Amino acid sequence: MGRMFGYGDIQLFAGSASLDLAKEISDYLDIPLSEHDLVEFSNENLFVRLHGSVRGQDVYVIQSLSSPLHRNIMELLIMIDCLKRDSAGRITAVIPYMAYARSDKKDQPRVPITARLLADMIEVAGADRYMTIDLHAGQIQGFFSIPGDVLTAFHMLSDYIVKKKIEHAAVATVDLGFAKKGRNFAAKLGVPLAFVEKRRSRDDSRARATTVIGDVADRNVILVDDEVLTSGSILEAAKIVREHGARDIHLSFTHALLVPPSSQRLAEAGLREIVTTNSISIPAEKRLPNMTVLSVAPLLAEVIIRAHEGRSVGALFNE
Repeated sequence: MGRMFGYGDIQLFAGSASLDLAKEISDYLDIPLSEHDLVEFSNENLFVRLHGSVRGQDVYVIQSLSSPLHRNIMELLIMIDCLKRDSAGRITAVIPYMAYARSDKKDQPRVPITARLLADMIEVAGADRYMTIDLHAGQIQGFFSIPGDVLTAFHMLSDYIVKKKIEHAAVATVDLGFAKKGRNFAAKLGVPLAFVEKRRSRDDSRARATTVIGDVADRNVILVDDEVLTSGSILEAAKIVREHGARDIHLSFTHALLVPPSSQRLAEAGLREIVTTNSISIPAEKRLPNMTVLSVAPLLAEVIIRAHEGRSVGALFNE
């Protein structure tokens, strides 16, 4: 029989959207980040050059697809292509936040399914695997032909809330689309569940909170969602649960996109605490005094170890 070859050592590369997170993963694993040059020419073309060989190695490229979105997408694709052409043994795209996840179906005539396009581009570039956290739509996993690990920040966020020991609590989802995950959150905390219902009027393109399904009266409410963009929905949800008798309001979500005027709206919402993660880098100017940012670095680092060693990832969550 011929010799069996596995993958070489782990090599970590940091995309420019996730430098701090990649450094945390590097520190956790005690593996230095591999160096590369990233040059942007005057015509906005990007160029990547590796400082050392990755031939036969198990390579992980860490890059969230956040703002500036299209530059970060191209940087990820070019880095993967560069690694493939240097004969990396296996390339895993570690994408803490996956963009275009809302474009997952044709919900009106003559529109694209951009999430599928993005999955195809990552594969064509040369990724052998992918890793991401809290996809907005679970069916996007089916857009990839390569294997992947779709992780969740649910455990770290809910564990943090459990330790707060919030009395007379209730969980409320910001909209009905988050109902199933909200139910899991409420079950973990052992508290009632409510839903903020949003409706779109004929003369308004934007859905607005109209009522609360469930009882939040005289309760400390934990609003839960997967991502926060402009915070408009959060502001409305906080207002309507307060109108229904809620006391303190906490907010928990995974992806802090926080485009203006999001931080201002969160500051105006009168929230007791905002709990999120660093799946997307949050600059100092977007951080509020009542904001707690939990790191996804240990989660990603542990999954990288298990993927490298060929061990179960589900066992990490007792699954």
